[in-house]
Amino acid sequence: MADIQIRDRLAQVDAARLQADLHHLACNPLPCRRVNLTLPGHAQSTLDEADDFICARLESLGYSVEREPVPVQAFRCEMSKKKSTWYARPRPNDPWYTAYNLYAELPGGSQPDEIILLCAHKDSQSWVGSPGAYDNGVGTVALLEIARCLSGYRPNRTIRLLWCNEEHGPWTSVTAANRCAERGDNLVAVINVDSLGGRSPEAVAAGRCTNVTLYTEDEGLPLAELVSEVNASYAIGLEQSVIKRQQPGDDDGSFIKAGFPRTIMNLGSFPYSHAFYHDERDVPHDVDYLNVMMGVQVTLGTLLRVDRDGAPG
Repeated sequence: MADIQIRDRLAQVDAARLQADLHHLACNPLPCRRVNLTLPGHAQSTLDEADDFICARLESLGYSVEREPVPVQAFRCEMSKKKSTWYARPRPNDPWYTAYNLYAELPGGSQPDEIILLCAHKDSQSWVGSPGAYDNGVGTVALLEIARCLSGYRPNRTIRLLWCNEEHGPWTSVTAANRCAERGDNLVAVINVDSLGGRSPEAVAAGRCTNVTLYTEDEGLPLAELVSEVNASYAIGLEQSVIKRQQPGDDDGSFIKAGFPRTIMNLGSFPYSHAFYHDERDVPHDVDYLNVMMGVQVTLGTLLRVDRDGAPG
């Protein structure tokens, strides 16, 4: 794929569509995405309703969707702690639910055994009534927008999109990563997308559009550096930085622990500095959709470069 074709794909990313999808999943008709919340008069949990929305959108774009069931429990609320860490481990006798990993895939042509995996957790907090707009509604709709931009694309390598669940226990990305390892999947690059554009009020007031790429193992550094190269090469305009984590974390950590070190995460700030983290005020109308759009573009551009040139390093 020539650079001009990559630019054309990046230009298809639509901030208005990101906003509309996030409004649907974190405001109206769904106030959040929780396996332990069913709205009055509804037959499904808000998380299951969100899954149906995601699947319908993907199927309308021509994708086949696989639903992978995983038993989970809701985290408890422990209000004696700092608000952003109110969550507490569920107790053994707490109810169990079934949550689903959702997969959509574009099979590769010339090198189908090499897999590029993008993931984002789609659930919002199970212990507090937060819409979860930045955490992680933005990642959820980012993957939907990437799926739309890739519709009809014929990749060299297999592209796999995963919507998992992190705000219920156990994290379903652990199941996904372990099953990749059990099958012997050749994941040449894994990119986790979480809280794109989420940053401090000071950064928002200053109009700074930021993205931080985290890597944990040294094998992930070339992929993280590629994100910076994509941002510069295609003039996306982010204030882009690369930071090494001291230990695996978030859904990217699930894949690192399963033996896939060429794994990174894109997010708005690190340490995460959005004022309403894990808070009821994490609402869609406060999201900076320009920053989110740019985060989607740099993620999509990185994916396309890996598909074209192979995984760096």
